[in-house]
Amino acid sequence: MASKDNAVLNPKTTSYEFLGPPGATLVSIGVPFMLYALYFGCNETSGGCPPPLATVPERVVAAVSDIEFWKSLYDQEAALIYAAWYAFCVGSWAILPGDWIEGTTLRTGEKKKYKINAFSTFLLAMGITTGWILRNGPESFTFIYTKWVGFVTAALINSFIQAVFVYVMSFRPGRLLALGGNSGNFIYDWFIGRELNPSIGSFDIKSFNELRPGLILWVLINISMVCEQAVRRGGFHNVTDSMWLVLAFETWYVADALYNEPAVFTTMDIVSDGFGFMLSVGDLAWVPFVYTIQARYLAFHPIELGIPATIAIILTNLLGYYIFRDSNGEKNDFRNGKNPKTRNDDAWIDLKWMPTKRGTKLLISGWWGLCQHPNYLGDLIMALAWSLPTGFNTPVTYFYPIYFTILLLHRQNRDDEACHAKYGDDWLEYKKKVPYKIFPYIY
Repeated sequence: MASKDNAVLNPKTTSYEFLGPPGATLVSIGVPFMLYALYFGCNETSGGCPPPLATVPERVVAAVSDIEFWKSLYDQEAALIYAAWYAFCVGSWAILPGDWIEGTTLRTGEKKKYKINAFSTFLLAMGITTGWILRNGPESFTFIYTKWVGFVTAALINSFIQAVFVYVMSFRPGRLLALGGNSGNFIYDWFIGRELNPSIGSFDIKSFNELRPGLILWVLINISMVCEQAVRRGGFHNVTDSMWLVLAFETWYVADALYNEPAVFTTMDIVSDGFGFMLSVGDLAWVPFVYTIQARYLAFHPIELGIPATIAIILTNLLGYYIFRDSNGEKNDFRNGKNPKTRNDDAWIDLKWMPTKRGTKLLISGWWGLCQHPNYLGDLIMALAWSLPTGFNTPVTYFYPIYFTILLLHRQNRDDEACHAKYGDDWLEYKKKVPYKIFPYIY
């Protein structure tokens, strides 16, 4: 790529997200802090979930001033197990068969190819785990519960190393940079992601981390929590209905995401975001160790729901899943040149759309006529359903739906800015036709 071409393809980033370098620094420190805080603020020895606020300052000062506390954050055995898990995922990507599909068109006019076998990796991992537990008993798989902090630290170390590696690698000649990650500020670019698609040969680092190690580990952690509760309560037949609901809901969500792997290649993370610490720590540490709060809480605080509450929670999750999956199906079919049908006055009609000056089309009926992001609405309803089995004794188990709402509101704003830049006045006209952003008739 000639220098002139490089300047055109990789223009300097002129605007910041997350309040620029100071915000990137705060998030880079805040994410690890929150991961540890969610554990130390909600476990069997914390004195509550969360503990009394008056005791927190004294406990924090005592911990951080004790060298043994800092040593306890690292567990050599947990680090080795985590490294073996990550190697298993890489090996499965390389060895298991899978189709190669093309992603969206890059600024260079090229299309990157991705290997599709995340669901096969998931099935293999589930098969090995099931066989291990059947052979050795549930007590053999409680180590994730007992070594929780060590695994969090191992995931954070991996996230940091990868972010440094891809940042350094982004300075090699001919790299295609993310439009938002080429500011020239080291901290910000390292955090937000300087290179769009960092790869080693045909191995795409970003899409691999997006789907495999963290998402599948999410399910494995939940299984470990089930095993922990089973050991405490005398067997799997005594595992609570609340725990089974959390395991079923979240396993289905992960399996669905992995089965529909090609859909990820049209998301903002893959299409426009670079791969830096923000995505690496999100994929490898935040997802598996934050999204499993509910199961970890139920491992040491079992809750029996009963049939009426169980049915109500199942229906809530099914509603969210239906909205999420059906709306995404409408969008994907429409993008692929198909016009899905919608029911109207006992007749099937084509979904309505508006043309743009770019020659593209924007859906303005069906799910996408109710609000601009119906898939986000479905996601949030499911997030709530995953926390409801924990009851209402603590707000900590509702951290995920609260955080997820904030995340999707931020993402919606990013989408709005990107679409306004892309479609201009057509986007303003679209927003008149579809004024609600996520919650129909509310927001």
